[in-house]
Amino acid sequence: MAASSSRRLQTKPVITCLKTFLIVFSFVFWIAGGVLLAVGIWGKVSLEEYLSLLAEKSTNVPYVLIGTGAAIVIFGFFGCFATCRGSTWMLKLYAMILSLIFLAQLVAGISGFVFRHEINTTLKKCFRDAVQKYNTTGSSVDSIQRNLHCCGAQNYTDWNDTAYFKISGIPISCCRNNSDCKSGDLKNMSTAKDKVFKQGCVVLVINFMEKNVGIVAGIAFGIGFFQLIGILLACCLSRYITNNQYEMV
Repeated sequence: MAASSSRRLQTKPVITCLKTFLIVFSFVFWIAGGVLLAVGIWGKVSLEEYLSLLAEKSTNVPYVLIGTGAAIVIFGFFGCFATCRGSTWMLKLYAMILSLIFLAQLVAGISGFVFRHEINTTLKKCFRDAVQKYNTTGSSVDSIQRNLHCCGAQNYTDWNDTAYFKISGIPISCCRNNSDCKSGDLKNMSTAKDKVFKQGCVVLVINFMEKNVGIVAGIAFGIGFFQLIGILLACCLSRYITNNQYEMV
């Protein structure tokens, strides 16, 4: 009996230490959830025009990050509550939730990196199709050409074979200076070459996507592996409380 009481006294500081670490982890985890939510929203907004080109070959990484970020913000509070209560079943549930969120982020991170390296093989065809089917109503091509200062898939001459060019010429979104771009100039390739951006969009879009999708996926991986610490702490604390029948006063 005395030995058992002595063991409980020895393990009490360990449990207190684990509780402190887990509360700190839950707080940092809650902040990380806010960061992940912000990154997901940023990825959705900043990559929207580029992802829309890829249609069914697009990626759901930003949506996964938004969902997991929101879940982390919610369950970060639950982790603090479970730790303060010293409830073994709550701690086990918290560890299980962290594991599920970790798997979701792992899938998002892997999908992001895989998608990043598949861009080269799909984007060229998708952008060419978008140019061929171009219309001025809600076209992402215009936004991309205007934002990246480019024209066409490979270069501005890609527009020469489109139905739109035969009627209206090269889109005004290709113009280097809108005030110096007249509709007549845009209908003639010879005069248009001095008025529009000469570089094609595919290379620039690929570089932009690879850079930004890589950042989003990297953050998902980083926060995901950070959760392993929380899973370990929650499992250890639950085990110590169960084995030593420790109760918070």
